[in-house]
Amino acid sequence: MTDKNIQKKTYYVQGMDCASCAVNIEKKLNAVKGMKKAVVNFATEKVSIESDKNVSLDLLQKAVKSVGNYQLLDPENQKTPAHDHVAMLKETEIKKLWQKLIIGIIFSVLAMILSYYSSIPFLQGLSRQTIFIILLLLATPIQIWLGSQFYKGAWGGLKNFRANMDTLIAVGTTAAYLYSLLATIKPDIFINAGQKAEVYFDTSIVILTLIILGRYLEAKAKGKASEAIKRLIKLQAKTAHILVNGVEEEIAIDQVKVGDLIIVRPGEKIPVDGEITEGQSAIDESMITGESIPVDKKEGDKVIGSTINKFGTFTYKTEKIGQHTVLAQIIKLVEDAQASKAPIQRLADVISGYFVPIVILISLQTFILWIAFGYSLIFALLNAVSVLIIACPCALGLATPVAIVVGTGKAAESGILIKNAESLEKAKDLDILIFDKTGTLTLGQPKVINYSSPEVFKIAAALESKSEHPLAKAVFDTSKELKIPLDKVSDFVAEIGLGVFGVINNERYYLGNQEFLNKNKIKISDEDLMIIASEEHNAKTVLLLADHGQFLGYIALADPIKEGAQKAIKVLEKFHITPVLLTGDNQRTAEVIAALLNIEKWQAKVKPEEKLAKVKEFQSQGLKVGMVGDGINDAPALTQANVGIAMGTGTDIAIESAQIVILKGDISKIVKTILLSKKTMSTIKGNLFWAFVYNILGIPIAAGVLYPKFGFLLSPMIAAATMAFSSIFVILNSLRLKKSRVLR
Repeated sequence: MTDKNIQKKTYYVQGMDCASCAVNIEKKLNAVKGMKKAVVNFATEKVSIESDKNVSLDLLQKAVKSVGNYQLLDPENQKTPAHDHVAMLKETEIKKLWQKLIIGIIFSVLAMILSYYSSIPFLQGLSRQTIFIILLLLATPIQIWLGSQFYKGAWGGLKNFRANMDTLIAVGTTAAYLYSLLATIKPDIFINAGQKAEVYFDTSIVILTLIILGRYLEAKAKGKASEAIKRLIKLQAKTAHILVNGVEEEIAIDQVKVGDLIIVRPGEKIPVDGEITEGQSAIDESMITGESIPVDKKEGDKVIGSTINKFGTFTYKTEKIGQHTVLAQIIKLVEDAQASKAPIQRLADVISGYFVPIVILISLQTFILWIAFGYSLIFALLNAVSVLIIACPCALGLATPVAIVVGTGKAAESGILIKNAESLEKAKDLDILIFDKTGTLTLGQPKVINYSSPEVFKIAAALESKSEHPLAKAVFDTSKELKIPLDKVSDFVAEIGLGVFGVINNERYYLGNQEFLNKNKIKISDEDLMIIASEEHNAKTVLLLADHGQFLGYIALADPIKEGAQKAIKVLEKFHITPVLLTGDNQRTAEVIAALLNIEKWQAKVKPEEKLAKVKEFQSQGLKVGMVGDGINDAPALTQANVGIAMGTGTDIAIESAQIVILKGDISKIVKTILLSKKTMSTIKGNLFWAFVYNILGIPIAAGVLYPKFGFLLSPMIAAATMAFSSIFVILNSLRLKKSRVLR
């Protein structure tokens, strides 16, 4: 149960542009009084917080701004599914980067031309000092304007005694600029020291431009990574046709209220969630569930906002609007998952936290050693600058989250909701997958096959009208189809895994399995037991009805096995995952279902606490356990399992308890989830390998380790280009997941 004094929020972090910045912000937020947990995700530029309710946004803003020039934006206040304020801000940010990039390129080209003045005829008439002054005039506005964002970030870090990516860029480019400034205004200092006065204004300009280029491409690529969210947001209808006193009016979607009557014609999107009051149709729910076949809907059926009406015209009453619709909840789940961190990311976060100070020390050491070896000041300085510029904690910071964003987004488009990154990582390592039967391996749409007498059925249907169990629904729906009038039930009680009892016309009745009747000391004759056994041998589930002391009769139901269940079980075994069937159903039915699906390990008449105990038993053996279920009785086991998977066709409690939700209840998507987990983790490992290798090799080369033997030096400009490429490579590698055939 959720603590009412705890709040969970997700905020967009504006101005965060490096992995070490994310680590610093996270540390600061976790130090806020009343904070339970803060997780900052560099790839999505979001922070998920869990805190006491008295922790206000103002308090969080103060903490974030103390780190640097950052700001938190609350999506709940500034976004609806139809209008993404954060996305608009991101587009504005990208436009600003583009403007900076264009100006930077122009000034870079001019600076490069001037740097080769001796080879360009129309510049040969200008003195060396004049060229230096022109370069100074070009470099100064660029250093101030383009460099300002890095100076702000570096200053924020310095105030908190922390270094970040901005620190490296600010120190590196400023060193090149100040050296060149000194060579321009005081050339005699170098001449008197026996050195030639040289300027490297072009170096500082080009470095800043290349880094802006990298950030621009990175921002665009990050946008592609989160396209799944954008596509979900775009599904929302813009208008609705409501009926007011029988007159149709077209209104904007944000003006729709709960209780409005809305008319929907063929080809139109259903604006919000509700229940059909008149008419019937077939609805395309593929954008929500991933299933392409339209679903027939009639009066009394629920419809989901943003799905498409294919055929008939119908009227429905709105029940959920705004942030409470199914689509809005899906978007929220996906955003939360994308903002979460996988355990594999912890190592990268730890390294990012220490990375920048270590790089600064290596850069300083590089400078000192080259001077000690007798090389010139500028030679030592350029190598030190190259070290500062080539180092890239961003590649480390992006290695995991971008792949998680793409993976969870791709899953959502296929009707698989992964609630957090940790469950996506764990899914690939499962040893055992426990299945409930009803609604998981079977359709969960049991049909009443036969019953001992009409009176028995009538009493049973009245009792089941109070329950949400799939078997109860089948009995109740059959009574509606047969138009059987039902008596009122009072003092209704459901005992999970056993049955229900209640009072009808002053008589207490019991309906459930044989154990339930035994518990209530109700005896069944041998003759009746033989009839019940015969029904169960035919894979039927039998509900037994009794009054306060006498067995009255039974209702037999059958639930077909889901299409694709056999294939899914076979594939799981190929993955070396052992399938286990745990059901509350009778021994004979469980045995038949297990045999049909080739499940060797199974157990019948299992209570919720026994399912939980079984999960714990497997875990105590060192096994990683997945649990698949759809009912209230599965909730404890779903919570305990390493990975809980709920069928979206099941109860809200089961869905709340699970970490992964299969929206349409398609069992084949469990296999696809495991495949996606394997593919995503493989991509993350590839990203981390690249990020580590790049930095391990790049930093020593930039320091000049190859120069004594091979005469090879890496210029600061090439270092800047390489650094920009390393982050982009990680993002592009993660984007390959979008084209993966795993979920097709």
